[in-house]
Amino acid sequence: MEAPIHTMSDLFAQLGLASDQASIDQFIAAHQALTAGVPLSEAPFWTSAQTEFLREELLEDADWAEVIDALNVELHPMR
Repeated sequence: MEAPIHTMSDLFAQLGLASDQASIDQFIAAHQALTAGVPLSEAPFWTSAQTEFLREELLEDADWAEVIDALNVELHPMR
């Protein structure tokens, strides 16, 4: 199995967010109650540019898709 091309830190930097581990953990803690059924790219806390990036990368199953999926899991609580 190949290692992911992009890390969570890379994704946060790409989104224009603080990308150190403490900032990532804080972001996830603040936003992890994303309602089931709400796609990650449609979350209300993204800018329009961030939304577009997330949508396009998932739609194209691009290199970013794996780490975007990982963030999606982190932000949707298990019920």
